[in-house]
Amino acid sequence: MRRRFVAGAVAVLAASAGVGALAPSAGAAPTVGIRVDAGTSLGTVPSSGAGLNTGFGDGHMGDAKVTSLMKAAGVRQLRYPGGSGADDYHWKTHTSGDGSGWIPSNTDFDHFMATAKRVGAQPILTANYGSGTPQEAADWVKYANVDKGYGVKYWEIGNEVYGNGHYGDGKGWEIDKHADKSPTAYAKNLVAYAKAMKAVDPKVKIGAVLTTPGFWPDAEKAPGDTADWNNTVLSIAGGSIDFVIVHWYPGGKTTDDLLNTPSRIAGVRSALRSLIAKYTGSRAASVEIAVTENGAVGSPAQTSQAAALFAPDTYMTWFEQGATHVDWWNLHNGTDQAPTTVHGQTDYQDGGVLSAGTCAGGKCEPRRDTPFPTYWGIRSLTALVKPGDTMVKSSSGNSSVAVHAVRSSNGGLNVMLINKSPQNAAQVSLSYAGYTPAAGAVTTVSYAKGDTALTTTKRGTAAAQTLPPYSITTLQLKPAPGTAGAAKPTPAPTPTAPTPVVSASGTTGTRAQGEIGARVGRPTPSSTSGDLASTGVSNAVMYSALGGLLVIAAGGMLTLRGRRRRGLHGK
Repeated sequence: MRRRFVAGAVAVLAASAGVGALAPSAGAAPTVGIRVDAGTSLGTVPSSGAGLNTGFGDGHMGDAKVTSLMKAAGVRQLRYPGGSGADDYHWKTHTSGDGSGWIPSNTDFDHFMATAKRVGAQPILTANYGSGTPQEAADWVKYANVDKGYGVKYWEIGNEVYGNGHYGDGKGWEIDKHADKSPTAYAKNLVAYAKAMKAVDPKVKIGAVLTTPGFWPDAEKAPGDTADWNNTVLSIAGGSIDFVIVHWYPGGKTTDDLLNTPSRIAGVRSALRSLIAKYTGSRAASVEIAVTENGAVGSPAQTSQAAALFAPDTYMTWFEQGATHVDWWNLHNGTDQAPTTVHGQTDYQDGGVLSAGTCAGGKCEPRRDTPFPTYWGIRSLTALVKPGDTMVKSSSGNSSVAVHAVRSSNGGLNVMLINKSPQNAAQVSLSYAGYTPAAGAVTTVSYAKGDTALTTTKRGTAAAQTLPPYSITTLQLKPAPGTAGAAKPTPAPTPTAPTPVVSASGTTGTRAQGEIGARVGRPTPSSTSGDLASTGVSNAVMYSALGGLLVIAAGGMLTLRGRRRRGLHGK
């Protein structure tokens, strides 16, 4: 199993020192006002829906129990063959590197596609850029779409290629055997990959790896560069790509920090859209944003309730901001870090949604394939959305309660409320525009701390709810008799100018993915936009913010595949 770690994955919010606890003070908490504008559309839920990373090192990804759990969670996309492992994986021989390492025989491409079919998920594949060639990628397209008729549409060219050592101390975490590791070289090679792959199947969509705006090494220039990674890559390859790729590991010093990070997504999206518009011209509107890795790694909570609350909030916020793919890291991951206690709950420091059954520090995870709270957080989305539903505008009067609302295809209105306080229940009052909900008790689907399943019951009304501490509650509303619910929602106005994304002092970028045994490096202390999270074979990652604001010892993952040793399963 491979554990893939945040290579800059920990975003230390500049304001983290000033972010107060989300829990209200003792005594009667004020009522939180929730407003739902069912007549203003934020777009439709993408067909890919919630996605997961799956890696060639995860020999259990195709198990009947595992595929059943993924299907039940509404997983609609699977990313393969892994994080950093993808840049040393040869699909034709099902080998990594020189081929001497053991890889499960049941995780080759055809087995993966059989898993995806059972789950009902579309694949998104990462072509080997680090040690592969355009011809190898083109041969994969031919095998997948011409010979086998799989119809694989989305293809990433490499994984976190900017982590190849071009920035920082020259070591990096991403395998890249090209003599020239600059963004210029990646862009030119990307054009060659796109040309070769589209010559086989013109319908495939090609994705370019970008740095996440506001996260290391965004805005960096190495010696000899005339521009940063994103501007360089898009200026050369903008005409050859169909989507851009970023990874989202916002991290945080505290659980409150983590739960506040979705508020930063709008700025990241705006910066990406500005770059896309600058370099793709009339095609800009059709160029998609794919968040092919997303997770809580780099924060104190990875399997406990805070991470479970973060999951649906971050998925929905990215969808509302126009992302077409959002994939959680990871299916199975594993850990070599001893568990911690977060708000009274054991956190196994594992980036997977299902237990890998690993042991560390004399303590073992639950039995393999036991769902962690993060699994239930993702599965909560099935009560809120289905692909093709219309997301509508909503707002909360207090950041301690997050809200997302969706008009379902049957005329109903679903409202997800996330109470971020670990100690206190939240009283909420809801008002609606463009929709008149039926009176009386409403159907709610909830997941609270300590639960081992989603709970469906009749509770409260459309106008007033009491949310348990640290919980996800989705109201499933029906229109009042004699009303049509809401007219067809109108699109929300498009911002006239992009929101700038400011790199916070001490902010680090996405986490480096790595395989067990993979070389990973750390940046030089002179990096100007924040220290890189170091990920090493030791499976211990230390994230340090500029000025010594923060030092976090983050747990590695034993999983077979995924991130930088992100998990043994990650490869």
